[in-house]
Amino acid sequence: MPAARARRRQDANYWPGFVDALSSLLLVIIFMLSLFMLTQFFLGQEIQGRDTALARLNSQIAELTELLQLERANTDDLNAQLATLTATLAGAQSENQALSSQLAGIDAGLGDRDATIASLESDLLEAEQLSDEANAQVALLNQQLAALRTQIGALEAALEASEARDAESRTQIADLGRRLNLALAQRVQDLARYRSDFFGRLREILEGRADVTVVGDRFVFQSEVLFDAGQADVNPEALPQLDSLAAAILQLETEIPTDINWVLRIDGHTDSRPISNARFPSNWELSAARAISVAQYLVSQGVSPNRLVAAGFGEFTPLDPAETDEAYRRNRRIEFKLTEG
Repeated sequence: MPAARARRRQDANYWPGFVDALSSLLLVIIFMLSLFMLTQFFLGQEIQGRDTALARLNSQIAELTELLQLERANTDDLNAQLATLTATLAGAQSENQALSSQLAGIDAGLGDRDATIASLESDLLEAEQLSDEANAQVALLNQQLAALRTQIGALEAALEASEARDAESRTQIADLGRRLNLALAQRVQDLARYRSDFFGRLREILEGRADVTVVGDRFVFQSEVLFDAGQADVNPEALPQLDSLAAAILQLETEIPTDINWVLRIDGHTDSRPISNARFPSNWELSAARAISVAQYLVSQGVSPNRLVAAGFGEFTPLDPAETDEAYRRNRRIEFKLTEG
């Protein structure tokens, strides 16, 4: 019992202290809550003030951004205006240079014009100074013109006399021409007669030879009679015929008067088959060489060289245009023709 009372007494002693402690703790908690509430109040006020300031700053930033954009737009406009002004300035400078060049040219032209004007003024002064001399020369020229007219009158009279003599001379010339034509006609007839006699003698000399023919006014010797194929040296077998021809020409020289100009033309011809060697590059050279060989032999027999003409015609004047052996044989020939020199 005493122990239970002691415990109850001891328990009764704990509660006031515990209550005091709880009261103190409650006061502390209330103080802490009051302090927390005050802190929250002041922090809320501070945060609200900062939000207001931040909103004000954001508003200022937005205004500054708009101002910056406007400034950039103004800067772009100013840059464009500056580029335009720069291009305008360059064009103006170019035009200024062109105008300066034109001005320099105009100044040079004005200088030349001034020099020309000065030269013309000098010429005018000289012309005025020479005017008196020119008038004197005109008077002298008039005197000379009168003298020339007198001389022209004398010359016209002499011309009329000369025309009268000229008419008489023309009459005489016409008469001389008529007589000359008659003489020439007589010469032609004489040459034709001598040609006929010459051909007659050749016919007698060469009568019976099938390889010698008469074509028009020409005697035609086949080339085989005088030359080997492709050669221009006279065959020894043909020398008797050429000797007879030379004798007939020599006799003709003694009969034809010296005032009749005549020649014996010797024409060489070939066929159309080509030839090409070191001595004769073509038929032209071969035909000319054959005609010259005949002429040289006749000269060696005493015929005057000034009475002979040698010519080569190649294959260009055939007697027969056919492409046969007989036509080739006919076209290879030496022709003799007596004609005027």
